[in-house]
Amino acid sequence: MCYVYILECSDKTLYTGWTNDLNKRIKTHSSGKGAKYTRCRLPIKLVYFEEHDDKISAQKREYAIKQLSRTQKLSLINK
Repeated sequence: MCYVYILECSDKTLYTGWTNDLNKRIKTHSSGKGAKYTRCRLPIKLVYFEEHDDKISAQKREYAIKQLSRTQKLSLINK
């Protein structure tokens, strides 16, 4: 199982990523050892995630979400 997720950073920006272990990835981000983008924007909060059967579909969905505007991402989160 793979996951696509959206984090809300302390500055209210949104970060999108994918992983095969959501809990471990969130802990990594929270400890400041995750993506360079989130390291200086701690603390982070998981605000959205989706499950996918494989890595390829998760990566495609991550890319599609990253192409959305902030308003569209917020709409996705609030569904």
